[in-house]
Amino acid sequence: MKQDCDTSMTQTPTQAATAESNTPLTTPSVKALISAMSLAEKIGQMSLAQPGEGDPVAVLAPQVRAGTIGAIINVVDPKAVAELQRIAIEESPHGIPLLVGRDVIHGFQTIMPIPLGQAATWNPKRVREGAKCAAEEASLVGVNWTYAPMMDIARDPRWGRIAESFGEDVYLSCELSAAMVQGFQGNDLANPNSVAACAKHFVGYGAAESGRDYATTNISTHELHNVYLPPFKAAVDSGVASVMTSFSDLDGIPATAHGALINGVLRDEWGFEGIVVSDWNSIPELSTHGLSANDHEAAVAAAKAGVDLEMASETYNQHLANAMAAGEVSIEVIDQAVTRLLQLKIDLGLFQNPYPNDQTSQANAQEKAQRAAYDCALESLVLLKNDHATLPLNPTAIERLAVIGPLADEGYEQLGTWIFDGDADLSISVRQGIETQLPKKVVYERALETSRSRDHSGFEAALAAAASADAVVLVIGEEAILSGEAHSRANIDLPGAQVELVKAIRQTGKPVVAVVLAGRPLTLSNMINEVDALVYAWHPGTAGGQAIADVLLGHATPSGKLPVTFPRHVGQVPMYYNAKNSGKPPSPELVTYIDDIPVKAPQTSLGMSAFHLDVEHTPLFPFGYGLSYTHFNYDKLSLSAKRLGPDDTLTVSVEITNSGDRAGEEVVQLYVRDPVASITRPIRELKGFQRVALAAGERRRVAFELSTQALRFYRSTGHGGEWRLEPGVFAVYVGGDSTTTLGARFELSDQ
Repeated sequence: MKQDCDTSMTQTPTQAATAESNTPLTTPSVKALISAMSLAEKIGQMSLAQPGEGDPVAVLAPQVRAGTIGAIINVVDPKAVAELQRIAIEESPHGIPLLVGRDVIHGFQTIMPIPLGQAATWNPKRVREGAKCAAEEASLVGVNWTYAPMMDIARDPRWGRIAESFGEDVYLSCELSAAMVQGFQGNDLANPNSVAACAKHFVGYGAAESGRDYATTNISTHELHNVYLPPFKAAVDSGVASVMTSFSDLDGIPATAHGALINGVLRDEWGFEGIVVSDWNSIPELSTHGLSANDHEAAVAAAKAGVDLEMASETYNQHLANAMAAGEVSIEVIDQAVTRLLQLKIDLGLFQNPYPNDQTSQANAQEKAQRAAYDCALESLVLLKNDHATLPLNPTAIERLAVIGPLADEGYEQLGTWIFDGDADLSISVRQGIETQLPKKVVYERALETSRSRDHSGFEAALAAAASADAVVLVIGEEAILSGEAHSRANIDLPGAQVELVKAIRQTGKPVVAVVLAGRPLTLSNMINEVDALVYAWHPGTAGGQAIADVLLGHATPSGKLPVTFPRHVGQVPMYYNAKNSGKPPSPELVTYIDDIPVKAPQTSLGMSAFHLDVEHTPLFPFGYGLSYTHFNYDKLSLSAKRLGPDDTLTVSVEITNSGDRAGEEVVQLYVRDPVASITRPIRELKGFQRVALAAGERRRVAFELSTQALRFYRSTGHGGEWRLEPGVFAVYVGGDSTTTLGARFELSDQ
């Protein structure tokens, strides 16, 4: 949906606010406002309303004028936003401006790679830049609050919303979540180019059973604190303005009514002072969960748990006054919520200027955003296979290149999920990107109408194009609509007849390069041997085609790394690198596969290890994996000490050499293992990473500072829980992915 962002439209309402109006010239006192507000107005501040399909001003103005809503969502017409803000400050009882929310997930009009693709950059700078550009574009239409970043740890690729996540790892998610918050909010929320960020979904949403969206989550106390909560803590430490509750339940309590987490962990333990907002309609859904009998009880449960603002539904407006009269909710609970909401509006500078941003131009914002989108897309591309140095293709040696596939010329589909305001006209498709660099050398065939199509009628023309070319670029994957919220998949193979297409093209005998566009890791075992090279491009956003073309044709070297494990088969899910070891971990000598079992063999435990009989026990591609057009060698790992005290910091260094004939960037990764502890610990945990650019033949020592605080873990006790640092021997590893074997050991003492 393309929005008109002519910033001249945003000036009229501001100019119309004259000295005779009641527009506040100074920031009001929160305490004074609260003392002056009626109960209905206070509860109105706790309501986040949406216009539905109607005209936003016509639908929302009566409530804004009456002061019975304090925030709006999904209004992106700058004239409508400006008029509603004018009504709020000039005609409502106390002149309180509105929060204006929108899902600005990975860009606004200019779209960055999906967050999972951004995670593949392993570069907080790129994530920060992308969020900053998105905030600036969104502010031009009056949006001052976004519902991002999503920092749910995602270990199940069947889950559609893995596309919005930063993947399976705690440390990487913490770093990138903090970067995105900083990008949206900047150094000053009152800056016209900034928007308030929202950490979601608190907490555990990514652990939904079977990868089914909205399903229940079963998370132990240890997993909750060691895995799922840390990214939210990182966001809070970065000053995130708001937190959104999860749709799912946790240990029998839906997150939207989980006072122990909202009031307990988030507010009391972490000191979070921002607002907590429900997810869309999640308060009345407390009754669907079975926690409450009706909307009245649901409103009481959410308010008492610490939810300040209700999104979309109206249980607060309809029931909180009666609940207070009945003594079920105290005025203190309501006043605390309103205090937090008003403070956010003050922090955003809305009492001074609530109108759409007129401090920059759309053209200027868009220019910066397109540069950021290209840089991020380029670093997000992961080279997973490159047999016989098929890539990069040599532009001067190519007389004819076949570009084939249902996603090869789909600028819209490569934008990915949650792009309500994305401008598909700005998007450069893979075909367009390649044709720009190889004019008159590209022959294009779609082959399949969509990624889901099973119609083979386009194969003949595709095969003819492939046969006539020097090489084939196959652009395949899944359309944007196949991932995202409520778009989980039980089968995560390439959909439709795409595997058949790959196999048919393979029969031409030409070099085949696959480019996969997808919102999740797909299971590629049924086609990986049919291609010579494979680039995983995620849904790369507006500049995806240009970035992909630059990598394929050798103008840039791929440097992305996987932020999530790629299973061989969906039956291996969940499969993640930082799992526990179990008492019988699999290894090559302890695995027996189905074809090796004699007919009528006596019942035995076979290899007696944790594996599946019918699939290799390792992933297809491990976490952290990604190839380059050059080669990086690691050696001479050294530690600054072999024994550490509880307050010491260990320097871990390694020498890395670019042994190839071209420059490249490597993501150097640091992992730690705690092999013996009072509770079992993961096989490995990421504790640091650095992007290092090396010229051909260059050798450099790379150092990490590992604080002993990074070795702590949460352990429940008889009276709650605590973060513990336990003495013992630790293993440390450094390399290019999570399977690296270059390691050393050190001892942590308790004194």
